[in-house]
Amino acid sequence: MTRIALIDPAAAAAPADELLAAVPAKLGIVSAMPTPTPAAEQARALSKASAGPAPTLREDSRRQPRFLARGNVAAAWRARLAPRVIAMLRACDSVVLATADADGHPYVQHRGGPPGWLHVPDDRTLAFADFAGNRQYTTVDNLAENARAFLLFIDYERGHRIKIAGRARVSDDQALIARLTPAGYPANIERAIVFDVDAWSANCAQHIPRRVKGPTRP
Repeated sequence: MTRIALIDPAAAAAPADELLAAVPAKLGIVSAMPTPTPAAEQARALSKASAGPAPTLREDSRRQPRFLARGNVAAAWRARLAPRVIAMLRACDSVVLATADADGHPYVQHRGGPPGWLHVPDDRTLAFADFAGNRQYTTVDNLAENARAFLLFIDYERGHRIKIAGRARVSDDQALIARLTPAGYPANIERAIVFDVDAWSANCAQHIPRRVKGPTRP
């Protein structure tokens, strides 16, 4: 397992890039983007962000979440995922995905799978195969009305917290779903979800309880 250094709690007010600078590259987190796979290329093709150079937060004000306009909040957010954040997301096994309907009523749902289930084809795109669950389809219904979404990743073992604001959409492209499906994972796949990143930020490790992973349930 790749080891990731803890971020110093004293760095709570530091911008996102400064927080991540506390994660030493010598611990094995890659700093270069790997060559995209066919799955990554297809996910990229589905992304709105792939059309031309990605704008900065200020240049793309219409896509920004409103909270980024408050005070100095924008200073802690970045438009492109940093290489170390990409490495953490690719290795994660659990995230929380928040959506809202057209009237703004929020809904939050867990999404997870084996390490590698969350694909990061580039620094503005996430994609994953959506497994069958309770069949309420609230997330899917919300995205049909309102593409705005928010993703939260917490590493309880090492104390990392990554927040990602963006837009998500559902894809029924069978070729994409096949490429995003984890090999040998016992789940029924219903669709793919592609998440276009608008902005992301990292928080310090304060108040995150430390938990060590135990055996995986059958």
